[in-house]
Amino acid sequence: MLTAFARAFKTPDLRKKLLFTLGIIVVYRIGTHVPIPGVDYTAVQQCVKEASANQGLFGLVNMFSGGALLQITIFALGIMPYITASIILQLLTVVIPRLEALKKEGQAGTAKITQYTRYLTVALAILQGTGLVATARSGALFQGCQVAGQIVPDRSIFTTIVMVITMTAGTAVVMWLGELITDRGIGNGMSILMFISIAATFPSALWAIKKQGTLAGGWIEFGTVIAVGLVMVGLVVFVEQAQRRIPVQYAKRMIGRRSYGGTSTYIPLKVNQAGVIPVIFASSLLYIPALIAQFSSGTSGWKTWIEANLVKGDHPIYISMYFLLIVFFAFFYVAISFNPEEVADNMKKYGGFIPGIRAGRPTAEYLSYVLNRITWPGSLYLGLIALVPTMALVGFGANQNFPFGGTSILIIVGVGLETVKQIESQLQQRNYEGFLR
Repeated sequence: MLTAFARAFKTPDLRKKLLFTLGIIVVYRIGTHVPIPGVDYTAVQQCVKEASANQGLFGLVNMFSGGALLQITIFALGIMPYITASIILQLLTVVIPRLEALKKEGQAGTAKITQYTRYLTVALAILQGTGLVATARSGALFQGCQVAGQIVPDRSIFTTIVMVITMTAGTAVVMWLGELITDRGIGNGMSILMFISIAATFPSALWAIKKQGTLAGGWIEFGTVIAVGLVMVGLVVFVEQAQRRIPVQYAKRMIGRRSYGGTSTYIPLKVNQAGVIPVIFASSLLYIPALIAQFSSGTSGWKTWIEANLVKGDHPIYISMYFLLIVFFAFFYVAISFNPEEVADNMKKYGGFIPGIRAGRPTAEYLSYVLNRITWPGSLYLGLIALVPTMALVGFGANQNFPFGGTSILIIVGVGLETVKQIESQLQQRNYEGFLR
């Protein structure tokens, strides 16, 4: 593997792409430490040390921003607005015929949808930036910090507008940096930035677990977490690579004196077809009641029930609802992202068929049947992986930043595998051996 890396850097064009990607990553990480104007940086640092972030969406966004959210820097929103915009456009493509027609137009339609995604990203950045400033001014961003209300000392409208514009511009720059990596670097730019953001939180999270440990100065807990993490990575790699291959045979066709078709291929149906999207949906949906209760006044019964059952991540009701929502959204997202009828029609149009299954409607029913069967283990796997940090919190007192589990490990492994495959394909094009022999 080290030899393959050395060969990658010996190849001029591949070395240029790798160094360009590393340069963009350095710029991104620098931006996550530059505070925005109007924020008392000393108070922010004190609150980061004393208090913990709110559970739910704050923790999720902070992870995607590489810890920049709690630091309230120019890249505080990170890549989250772009992820949200991409998910919204993907869902709307199924509902709005115009977007569905654009998707079928090929490269021109994809470029148009990408442009819409950029506009929606900026709009969501303005909305989320305003919410973050309001939350920071109210002191609700941190719990237990004495100076939480002093993070934004200037409450004027001008300062608020400048802060929102700065964070929105930071989101636009992050989006631009991601597109630069996609065009001139290695891998998908947005995924690479997401990978770096999550990986940047690992050292501090692991060291916090070591400091909280009581056995042999915390080293036993630290080693246990590392061992569990390696097992988790192996499990996630195994499941993420698992797929059900549906054989497809194309009939021979005579056009003039030439014979076309007659080839055999397969349709790869992944066990985890939905990816990490169900976990993000479930986390966001569960955070909405907590957010409403947080900003509502009074002590009504529903507010008390929400604060007792849906705010703490280790409560049995919260765990049960989180798991069930992940399973539901896994089936929901697979249903809207993979259309068996469309696949069956395309196969029939080009003379393809599944051996033993008639073309047309029987093929669509067979694909739907297989997809439902493999989605069950995929959704249960997603739910169990997402609950690993909660189990660690309940089991041996690890803090909420337990790194190996949930969204973080799924993204780290998925992006890592995809990037390594791209580098390996570049090496194999030049008659070199890849990473895997």
